[in-house]
Amino acid sequence: MTKLLPVPVTTLPRVQDRMTFLYLEHCVVHREDGALTAKDERGIIHVPAASLLTVLLGPGTSISHQAMSLLGECGTTAIWVGENSVRYYAHGRSLASSTRLLLEQASRVSSPQKRLRVARQMYCMRFKNEDVSGLTMQQLRGREGARIRAVYRDNSKRTGIPWGRRDYHPDDFDASDPINKALSVAHAALYGVVHSVIVALGCSPGLGFVHTGHERSFVYDIADLYKADITIPIAFDVAAEEMEDLTGTTRRRVRDKVFELKIIETAVRDIHQLLGTEETEDLSVNVVSLWDYQHQQVAGGSNYAFTMDDDPPW
Repeated sequence: MTKLLPVPVTTLPRVQDRMTFLYLEHCVVHREDGALTAKDERGIIHVPAASLLTVLLGPGTSISHQAMSLLGECGTTAIWVGENSVRYYAHGRSLASSTRLLLEQASRVSSPQKRLRVARQMYCMRFKNEDVSGLTMQQLRGREGARIRAVYRDNSKRTGIPWGRRDYHPDDFDASDPINKALSVAHAALYGVVHSVIVALGCSPGLGFVHTGHERSFVYDIADLYKADITIPIAFDVAAEEMEDLTGTTRRRVRDKVFELKIIETAVRDIHQLLGTEETEDLSVNVVSLWDYQHQQVAGGSNYAFTMDDDPPW
C-alpha cells in the first residue's frame, strides 16, 4: 500500500491566491497523490486540492477518509450543502493556525462602541461615493434598503424580468419563480465562497456585526458587500435567458464572476480592514502561548514552577 505523505504547509497557496469553489454531487470523491478525484458514470476528474478554496459537497456525494485528509492538509474547506447548494449543513477546518483575527473579531463584537464602528464601516463600503459616516444605524439600514430596491429595479428593467419581492422557500425550492430560484442559488454559491474565506483566515462565521444571532452572521455581513455586483445581476440574466439548467448555469456564472472580479482577494482585504489587522500577517504560524492578565500572554512550553528559595511570581 502506497504511503501518502502530508502536504508541507510552506507549499500551500495563500487563501487569496486560490481558485473559488468546486461543486460536486452524485459522485465518489477520493484522493490520488495531491489531487482530489471525483468519479461518476461519465468518468473521473482530477483537481489539485491545494488550488481550491472550498469544495461544496452536494447530495449523493460519497467522500473517502483519504480525500478528507488531503483537504485538511491543504487547508481546503469542505462544506456539506443540500440540493442546489441552497442549504448549509457543516464545514471543515481552517487554513489558519493562528487565532489572531479571531481574537480581534471577538474583541470588536463584544464592545458596543467597536461593533458600531465596524458595522458603520461595512455600510460605508456599500456607499462608495457618499459620506454616510454621520448616519445612525437605523438611517443606514434605511439607505441600504433603498439601495437594494434600486438594484432589483434596475436589473428588472435591464432584463425585462418582472420583479415583485424576494420570495424564498427554504423547504421547497421549486415553489419559487425562476428569478427567486436563481437568486437563491447565486447567493448560496457566494455564501460558500465567503464562508471559506472567513474560516480560512481563522475567523468565526457566527460573530457578525450587522447580522446577529445566526451561525453564519459574519458570512452574511461580508457577502452583502458583493451581492449588487455579482449575484443579483447574474440571477436576472439567467432568468431572462430561460436556461434549462438554471441551478448549474447560475453556479458556474457566479464562479466565473468571483474569479473575474477577484472577490476572494477583495474579501481577504476587506476582512483585514474591518478587523484592523495587516493582510501580510502570517496566519499559519502555530504558536501556543499562555494568557496573562498583566502581559497579555507569556511563552508556552515553559515550566513556571518556583522553589522555596525563589520569590513567588505573584
